[in-house]
Amino acid sequence: MQATVSAFDPTSETIKVLLDDGVELDVAPEAFAASGLRLLRTGQRVRVEQTGDVVTSLQILTLP
Repeated sequence: MQATVSAFDPTSETIKVLLDDGVELDVAPEAFAASGLRLLRTGQRVRVEQTGDVVTSLQILTLP
């Protein structure tokens, strides 16, 4: 599933993403740590996997 980063606080690593259907989800701190990413930008497109209302996997979308 694809989403857009709606909020990112690098200090607390609090991340929220907005799904294409308008639902906002929290990103689990473990998902961000496992992604290998250090920073995200508001508006950045990402691929996510979720369990309930929490994102469990996060990847940057890249062009093929």
